[in-house]
Amino acid sequence: MIGNSGARRRTLLAAAAGIAVAPFAAGPAFAAVPKVYIDPGHGGTDAGAVGNGLQEKTLTLNIALQTRDILKAGWNVDVRMSRTTDITRSLTYRTDDANAWGATIFVSIHINAGGGTGFESYRYPGTAGNTARLQSTLHSNVLSQMRSVAAVTDRGQKTANLHVLRETAMPAVLTENLFIDTVANANLLKRADFITATARGHARGIAAFLGI
Repeated sequence: MIGNSGARRRTLLAAAAGIAVAPFAAGPAFAAVPKVYIDPGHGGTDAGAVGNGLQEKTLTLNIALQTRDILKAGWNVDVRMSRTTDITRSLTYRTDDANAWGATIFVSIHINAGGGTGFESYRYPGTAGNTARLQSTLHSNVLSQMRSVAAVTDRGQKTANLHVLRETAMPAVLTENLFIDTVANANLLKRADFITATARGHARGIAAFLGI
């Protein structure tokens, strides 16, 4: 579940938006190994959303770790995560770490709450180019893989002024993978095959965006 954001947008993002007009493509210009930064939402003292015997921080870490493993097994990518265990990470740590590492893209994984149902994704308002393409590609792949297991509502591709989308210097997308406080959704989130399908969708979407 996403949290509140600060009011400031870095000039860094504006510069990155200018760079990210031409789409990525397979070829000599992108011969370097892409750097994929995966951010499992919440963790440690911050459980995130809770409901139906589940905690967001545990689900996001499970999805993120599987996404990393699927990516590294199938494609030549470098993957860094904001956390690989149940530890506390500030929002500033997450974006500063990704920026310092020089990530090619940033993907933040969350679970929703509030009584709704389905899957949705977010990018920063006003972003276009590669950021919009990353959102579209990731969104369609995650939804497709989720639907290989069960019927899932498409809540759409949205925008929001969130810290991890605003303060990152590369194309960044946040996914909200079902609602922890809706029984039907929670029942899917308790299924190992659904969690793996969700991770596979993230991995395939990332690979498709990068053209690898």
